[in-house]
Amino acid sequence: MKQPVRLLRGCESRSRPMLEQGCKGDVLDYLVDYLKWGVQVEWDESRDSYFEKCRDCEINNGVCGFNSSDPNKPFQCYLTPSPQHWLSKTNQNWVVVLCGFFIFMCILLVVVTTIALIRCRRSNEEEDPTMLFLHRQRSASLLPPVFSYEELESSTNQFDTRRKIGDGGFGTVYLGQLYDGRIVAVKKLHRPQSTAVASTKAFCNEILILSSIDHPNLVKLHGYCSDPRGLLLVYDYVPNGTLADHLHGCKSLYRKGSLTWQVRVDAALQMAMALEYLHYSVKPAIVHRDITSSNIFLERDMKIKVGDFGLSRLLTFPESSSSSSSFSSSSGFVCTGPQGTPGYLDPDYHRSFRLTEKSDVYSFGVVLFELISGMKAVDLSRDKRDISLADLAVSKIQIGSLHQVVDPVLILEGEAMNTTVAAVAELAFRCVAADKDDRPDTKEVVAELKRICNRTRGHRSSNALSDVSKG
Repeated sequence: MKQPVRLLRGCESRSRPMLEQGCKGDVLDYLVDYLKWGVQVEWDESRDSYFEKCRDCEINNGVCGFNSSDPNKPFQCYLTPSPQHWLSKTNQNWVVVLCGFFIFMCILLVVVTTIALIRCRRSNEEEDPTMLFLHRQRSASLLPPVFSYEELESSTNQFDTRRKIGDGGFGTVYLGQLYDGRIVAVKKLHRPQSTAVASTKAFCNEILILSSIDHPNLVKLHGYCSDPRGLLLVYDYVPNGTLADHLHGCKSLYRKGSLTWQVRVDAALQMAMALEYLHYSVKPAIVHRDITSSNIFLERDMKIKVGDFGLSRLLTFPESSSSSSSFSSSSGFVCTGPQGTPGYLDPDYHRSFRLTEKSDVYSFGVVLFELISGMKAVDLSRDKRDISLADLAVSKIQIGSLHQVVDPVLILEGEAMNTTVAAVAELAFRCVAADKDDRPDTKEVVAELKRICNRTRGHRSSNALSDVSKG
């Protein structure tokens, strides 16, 4: 302040001495004394842009100031983050964006992982030569469902030996219960190094055959599993054991009581109808190649189902070579190495390597002899000439001594049974003819067994009427 006296009214006049005007000569001292009492200043903030900017700055958690490096010293708001105000509206928006991005990435990660697992599983299936072979032969949509090894292992209680219900050349059968409650039979194929190829071939063959057929007297395949830990097949569970169990098992004497002659003839007719279906209703025809009493399963009502199609063959040209010498369409046979169960194997097929539907007819004839006699198809305890049941029965029929091989349990059913037993024995005799051309086909077999069944039922009805009249 160059002229501080101007702050005091009346002291700025030069015409009169300051002392006369009541003004002190030492103005600055006077101001100091005056200001000790304080000064009240009134300021209209609405007219000063500084205060408006400062107010906005403080609202945003800033400190008002000036840019000292600028010659005009313009207003400057210095922002200083405060812990209690970090979640401003702008920050809230960023938090929402970041959370949304995080959730999106998590979902994307789950989707990518799932797709990778599915592709990995498909890749494993495609790399599995067994699955690759099956998919080459038939569309995946036409194949039965695929089960995981873990599911089937759990269903059989880790393949508990107490759940074993059968044992064959290619595998062991266990009783299982699936997650949906279905009771099934799970066959685990043997895979030792020596028979690994044969087991895999039987596994694929059974899947391809059973997925293309449907008949009430044929076992149904519900699914399969191809895994390095084992090859597994899932079938209908047929609860009453096999025909062999009833005829030759440890409880056969007890079980034979349920195998009346009528039940046996009905079972023979059902077997024949199943074979007729395979030979004539399926294109190309299927030769089962292992018809045995061990592969005939009985329901609780004594209805039968034919199973075990591991050795079955289609009577068709190989896809790789339509001119292959392994097939003859004119004569209807496939040239292949003889396979089957001893005692049931067609001798003509064994000699010529020519597989036809008549090979099944021969095996069926042996089963007929089992039903008549209750004896095993092969029994090493019998005389050397009679080890084979077919040879034994044929020799007895030729000398007129059929009664020597008839099951003693059946003799108790009376004289009426003998007539139809002789008719079945004659049919079985024709089925096991050494030359396949002398054997009937399955259509003839079915027609003959239907006649025999009607005669058997007729005898039972007449016997019942006779008993009533006697009463």
